[in-house]
Amino acid sequence: MPNFGYIGVTKEGTKKVGKIQATSIKEARKLLRAQGLRPKKITPPSILEFDFNEWILDKGWAAPFTDKDLTHFTRQLSIMINAGIPIIESLEILYKATKQIALKKTIKAVTADVSEGKTISEALQKHKGFTKLYCNLVKAGEAGGILDIILDKITLHMEKQQKIKSQIKSALTYPVIIVFVGIVVVWGMMVFVVPQFVGMLKDTGQEPPFITQLVMDTSKFFGDYTSVMIPMFIIIVFVTKNFIKTTSGKLMFDKLLMKTPLFGGIVIKGSLSSFSRTLATLLSSGVSLIDSMDICIETIDNVVIRKDLLKVKSKIVQGKTLTEPLQKIEYFPEMVGQMIRVGEQTGQIDQMLLKVADVFEEELEELIGSMTKLIEPLIIVVLGSIIAIILVAMYLPIFMSAGGAD
Repeated sequence: MPNFGYIGVTKEGTKKVGKIQATSIKEARKLLRAQGLRPKKITPPSILEFDFNEWILDKGWAAPFTDKDLTHFTRQLSIMINAGIPIIESLEILYKATKQIALKKTIKAVTADVSEGKTISEALQKHKGFTKLYCNLVKAGEAGGILDIILDKITLHMEKQQKIKSQIKSALTYPVIIVFVGIVVVWGMMVFVVPQFVGMLKDTGQEPPFITQLVMDTSKFFGDYTSVMIPMFIIIVFVTKNFIKTTSGKLMFDKLLMKTPLFGGIVIKGSLSSFSRTLATLLSSGVSLIDSMDICIETIDNVVIRKDLLKVKSKIVQGKTLTEPLQKIEYFPEMVGQMIRVGEQTGQIDQMLLKVADVFEEELEELIGSMTKLIEPLIIVVLGSIIAIILVAMYLPIFMSAGGAD
């Protein structure tokens, strides 16, 4: 950010000369007034102070900041506030230390708003990347005077969510790579290798066996229609993705996903784990149960689970406890329902929900491990069998011919 030179006067009438970082003269005046200075003269920066990153931000070309960036920012802000550093000074330090361009721009805007008297939660609500959950927790922290503690809770919550996503991603990465490589190998054999054998078989004039003829026909189909199949595949993927974005398509997709072996369990356990931990974090921060339910429901991506939780919320509004409607959900474990009931009876529902989240996360890790152990050998066996069938089909006429010659 460029430095604007200024000459200002303090409230006591003392002349002050210095520099201030801003994007324009107008913003520089605003920042100086926020610091209690009345600007007399502002000098724009020279061409040598051109900031390329700032130019990228102004053009809107900066990449959005990730959850990992936000987690790091939250943890650093929590540490500085806990150390007694004023909030504006903490934000200014983070602005200088942050490398991610979009987050840097956001911190600058938040700092300006806070300097004008807005609360941090009000300033954060104006920017993408800060969820309703994040902003409400910050608001609760400000109201209770425990912002550093709340920021620490947000950090732990985000780290847990990122860990789950990372586990699922890493579990799926290897199988996806194997499938992709296997498809390329099979396609290469069908398009380039099998036709070589077809020419040799035609020269012999021998009638090929059924399996050989089947592989030859499949090879011809791949050779003739690959140029059509690839665009068709892209179109199907595009249409499917857009259909899933619709209300009915998303509902259909989520229902199918929940019924899929292993994947369904991962989706359910992951969503319930996220719900339990988010609800526990909100309740422990002083947010009411109804408001907490609203925020939790927004964080759930699965439409089926979201609808079920909306029913739970409506029952709570009618005066029911949290446990009663939860236990009527068929995929919600009875043991977990009993744990929540105990939490309600002892007045420690937030602590019990954290334990429930831990239970779901342990079960999720087991499911991911089971899926990995099952899928990898299954894919290898299937791809190996396909390649073996192709090779046998091609060499079988040669073996038969050799046997007949004897």
